[in-house]
Amino acid sequence: MNRRRHAIAAAIAVVCALTVLVSPALTLPAAAAPLPPPPKQPKKTLEEVRKEIDGLYRQAAAATDAYNLAEERAEEQSEELVKLARMIVAGRERIDDLKARAGAAARAQYRNGGLPDGAQFVLTDDPQLFLDNAGRLKEGHKATKDLLGEMNRTQAELTTYANEASLNWTKLEANRVKQARAKKEINDKIEAAKRLESQLAAEERARLLRMEEQERSRAQTAWLGTGVLKGGSGSATAAGKRAVEFATAQIGKPYVWGAEGPGSYDCSGLTQTAWASAGRDIPRTSQEQWRLLPRVDVRDMRPGDLIVYYKDASHIGMYVGDGMMVHAPRPGRNVTLAGAGSMEILGVVRPD
Repeated sequence: MNRRRHAIAAAIAVVCALTVLVSPALTLPAAAAPLPPPPKQPKKTLEEVRKEIDGLYRQAAAATDAYNLAEERAEEQSEELVKLARMIVAGRERIDDLKARAGAAARAQYRNGGLPDGAQFVLTDDPQLFLDNAGRLKEGHKATKDLLGEMNRTQAELTTYANEASLNWTKLEANRVKQARAKKEINDKIEAAKRLESQLAAEERARLLRMEEQERSRAQTAWLGTGVLKGGSGSATAAGKRAVEFATAQIGKPYVWGAEGPGSYDCSGLTQTAWASAGRDIPRTSQEQWRLLPRVDVRDMRPGDLIVYYKDASHIGMYVGDGMMVHAPRPGRNVTLAGAGSMEILGVVRPD
């Protein structure tokens, strides 16, 4: 049946071809009119471009936090795996030792006709020897029982360590996937922002920078105008002073996402490293610093406190006093001093 269908189809194709060849020339229909070009998109204003670039860098900052957190978790899982591996090795060595001791006891029992040394003394006809060694037999039974119990416990621990290692390996791989995904998003957002900026003429880029500065200045003036700093103590602790000194000494170094110094920093890399120099370990990301560190009212902040920005806690800087903070702003910018209220403040946390 299939062969017949193929034959019919081939015949129809031949007939159609011959019909075209022998038929008089046909008048072709007129070509369709070309489609009108799509309407030209209105050119974006410089302010719209500024907001779009700012939004892309904000998204890159949020992705940087996700990357840094995944990296921190991956390091934790790696360290845990190393510890578990050592515990597993030690456990196996302990099992081998216990097996050797159990084997020695079994061999001794075999040599004594299936009776342990203590039993040989207990079965003696000498009453005094019987009394002297009855305790030794009891101790021998307890030792054997303890040996078997320790072997079982060690084996159970090994099973637990192996299960924990498997779980940590799964978590490690998941965090590596998160890192890769976040890294791609960061690079995509930064490249998109750079493309937008590269399309501007030199004069427009200069204007764009002035607009950014003016926007920050307006926000800072409005913030100070609320009287938020009136009555604040502004007294830093010794550790806070050391953290501020370290952070301000980094001014001029470039922002690089994921960097923790010494040549470059991202925003939370700067605050974490500054406080580490003052002897205080704090979380790696701005979101974790916001989540885990004690919070204080903005009116009560003092130098060394960390100011967290935006609703998603995607940026952070260190308050240095007099309404100013030091921070690593974004790609293409350097660590700098800026008004503490020049961006949308989410809250303040205190490492010490």
